[in-house]
Amino acid sequence: MPTKGPEERLPKRLAASARRLNRNPKLVELARRRRRRAMGEEPAEPPSGLDGHPADHAVHQLALLRGDEHGFLGELGMTALQAWQRLAESQARGRGDVDVVILFTDLVGFSSWALEAGDQAAVRLLGRVTDAIEPPIVERRGEVVKRLGDGLMAAFGSGADAFEAALAFNRGVAEIEVAGHRPRLRTGIHLGRPRKLRGDYFGVDVNIAARLVDAAKPGEILGSRTVVESLPAGAVEAKRRRFSAKGAPKGLEVYSLRENATD
Repeated sequence: MPTKGPEERLPKRLAASARRLNRNPKLVELARRRRRRAMGEEPAEPPSGLDGHPADHAVHQLALLRGDEHGFLGELGMTALQAWQRLAESQARGRGDVDVVILFTDLVGFSSWALEAGDQAAVRLLGRVTDAIEPPIVERRGEVVKRLGDGLMAAFGSGADAFEAALAFNRGVAEIEVAGHRPRLRTGIHLGRPRKLRGDYFGVDVNIAARLVDAAKPGEILGSRTVVESLPAGAVEAKRRRFSAKGAPKGLEVYSLRENATD
């Protein structure tokens, strides 16, 4: 039987090298970390409950083709498909079918204070702030979607519940003092129809709520027009605020919200 020449063995060697490269654990982990960072720490597994959206089905089919082998090339493919999904959402083609109120909180100046106060004081402060914020959310039928270091993202079924929770946890946080420091929150609330993938929400409406909390002043609750319109008449003092932010629709009406003190 004739032996194969070097030119015939080369393709097999290249294929074997490519397979080893694709399965290299360090490369796979590097690609996975970059994908999660780029996509805002998406879940490592493909989302369930696909809702018939093409991008979701594409991600799902890629996962099926990969089988149990999480290769380097597969991770790159997931990155591209998730980027496509995010692009569709940012252009409002990926919105959901149910109204959801998204709320973000953020501790003003926490990072710079924590550097001076030290780890123990910082952890103690975060624990007390968490204890002040989360119960009012749950008591008003809200859901803590995820914790974001010195803030969080929550979802509600109504603007009234979200606004009342914000008022309540602001009062709770105002009573906290750690190492001579009194924390101050800022809050952003928006009502829209974000996409829900597993336990998280995505899309332009989530981006709007995130931009609102970034624009809020210490102690301020910023809400979009859709939130204000959903609140009971006379329940809130809403003062129009000038607003412009990258990633938010032009002409978005934003209001600084306060409890109506005339009752």
